[in-house]
Amino acid sequence: MAPQAVTVSFRFGGEDGVSVEARKWSRALHELGFETRRVAGEIVGATEPDDLVIPALAIEPAGSDHLDPGAVRDALDGADLVIVDNLCSLPLNAEAARVVASAVERHAGRVAFRHHDLPWQRRHLKHLEDEFPPRLEGALHATINLRSRRELQARGYADAVTIHNYFDLDPPPGDRSATRREFGFHDDDFVLFQPARAIERKNVPGALRFARQLHEIAPALDLKLWVSGPAEDGYAPVLERIIERAETPMTIGRASAAGSAYAASDLVVYPSTWEGFGNPVIEAIAYRRACVAYPYPVLAELVAAGIRVFSTQQPDAVAKFLAEPAAVRERYFDANVSRARVSFSLVDLPAAIEETFAAHGWIAW
Repeated sequence: MAPQAVTVSFRFGGEDGVSVEARKWSRALHELGFETRRVAGEIVGATEPDDLVIPALAIEPAGSDHLDPGAVRDALDGADLVIVDNLCSLPLNAEAARVVASAVERHAGRVAFRHHDLPWQRRHLKHLEDEFPPRLEGALHATINLRSRRELQARGYADAVTIHNYFDLDPPPGDRSATRREFGFHDDDFVLFQPARAIERKNVPGALRFARQLHEIAPALDLKLWVSGPAEDGYAPVLERIIERAETPMTIGRASAAGSAYAASDLVVYPSTWEGFGNPVIEAIAYRRACVAYPYPVLAELVAAGIRVFSTQQPDAVAKFLAEPAAVRERYFDANVSRARVSFSLVDLPAAIEETFAAHGWIAW
């Protein structure tokens, strides 16, 4: 019988980083011989037969939802491996994090915590840093970046490891023309695409500021800013005010597929002040788009791996690149894809997981 892996989190199925990476891990675990199922407070989009939704696990559960610890324990019962995907790393729902932590402490199988974010990395959650992540003997703590691993190790999680995010670097192309028509972009529009939910740290004002600076240098560009959205965490009223005051025309909306969004864009702008990884930086490379990013802390790790991005603080360099002949820009894209293959290719994820499990002493299942 194949070993069973259960992944538990606040939410699955969306386009947030945790959901996207959980899908990749599920496919990789299948390749390694596991059967997988999902337990979450919310599952967006298509469901799978073995999915279990426990609404009180959601980031913002309805007021009447009561979290039954027994239901959580039953959901995990019999699993050879439980993967707690960020739920006990960033305790946005502290009650859910505590109940899951208690359940995995009693669980008879193996437990892995995947850390996209950590409580001390968010000012409003720092007071929970002594409680989370749980200190469970024998558990695997896997971060998606080196910075978080070092921070965990400094706090006594000596065996913390890093398995960063991996990407399909040969994705099918999207439909540029149809997507631009869908969102009302004209042939002459130069579309700056910000692939981000609209929340404070994604820094939509920073994207507008860069657009204004680029327009001053290259006034012939008919700039449009497209933010994939949606607004979350109570940011909708702020976003409405930003749109009202914006000098650059703005569009908010998510394309049906990532490939179509990147195909419809002319330049990717990523002004986030904090990211656990920053998937759009590598996605832009895969879809052969230049990316202009604010130097958020973890970006340095991607640059150290050979990835080349432009800075929102140097719009003149971006304007110079855009003025280069097409052949020069294509060589830039070719080189970036080649560099990304060395460290971030999705085909390498199953081996990375298997090697990490083996190093942790998890050989037989």
